[in-house]
Amino acid sequence: MRQRDPRALAERRRRALARVNIVELPQSGHEPDGSITSRQVAVVFLPRSELERIWTPEYLERLARTYWRFLTRVSLGLLRVVYGPDSRQIVVLTKPFVLLSFRRPEYDIDSDAGTVTWRIEKGLLVAPAGRGKGYLRISVRRRLEEEHPDFNEVALRVSSEVNFHPMIAGWGWFTRIGRAIYRATQLRIHVIVTHAFLRSLARLDLAESRVGALTPPPEGASPASPPRSPAASGDRGEP
Repeated sequence: MRQRDPRALAERRRRALARVNIVELPQSGHEPDGSITSRQVAVVFLPRSELERIWTPEYLERLARTYWRFLTRVSLGLLRVVYGPDSRQIVVLTKPFVLLSFRRPEYDIDSDAGTVTWRIEKGLLVAPAGRGKGYLRISVRRRLEEEHPDFNEVALRVSSEVNFHPMIAGWGWFTRIGRAIYRATQLRIHVIVTHAFLRSLARLDLAESRVGALTPPPEGASPASPPRSPAASGDRGEP
C-alpha cells in the first residue's frame, strides 16, 4: 500500500477550517417500487464565526455547486456537468454519453436547515422503469443540541442521499443478481466518492454558483431581476 506523505497530511490539516466526522455507515435499502436508496452522513465542526459567514441561502447553492465540481475533479475530468436552463446532466466527456439527467434543483430552506434536491429524469445509468423518478439530495442542518454558548465551535449535519432505479440492477428474474452486482460496483464507487466529498468540506472551499439563483442581487439592482441563466452566460459545462 502506498504510504501517505506526512508532510502532505500536515499541510492538509493546517489548511482545514473545519473537522469532518463520518458518523454513520452507508445506508442502502430497496424500496417497494423497486428503486434503491443510498445515504451517507457526516458531522462538520467549524468555528462559529465561519458558520455566521456561510449560513445563507447563497451558500447552500454554492454547496450544491461544490458537489458537481468535486465530481469532475475526482474523475480527472472524465465526468462533466452540463448546465441547461432547466436541467443538469452528468456526461462522460460530452454528449450523447449522458449518465444521469436531472431537473433544475429545488431548494428548501429554513432557519436551521437547508436542502437541495435534483429530480432524476433519465440517463444511461437509469432503468426504463425509473425514468422521471428518483432524486439526488444534499441536506445540511445545525445540530443545536451539540452547541455550547461558551465554545466557539458549532456542528452541522450534512447528508447525501440518492434514490433511483439503477440500470445495472436489471428487472424481472435478474433483479436479485443485478442488485448484488450493483452493490459490489456502482454503489461502492458512489459511497467512496461521497465520503471523499464530505471529508473535503473541511476546507470550507465552496465553489461559486454557475447560476446564482440564490445569490443576492448587486447593491442597487432591482430585487425583481431574474437570476443569471446558465445558457445566457455561456455556462454550458464544467471548465
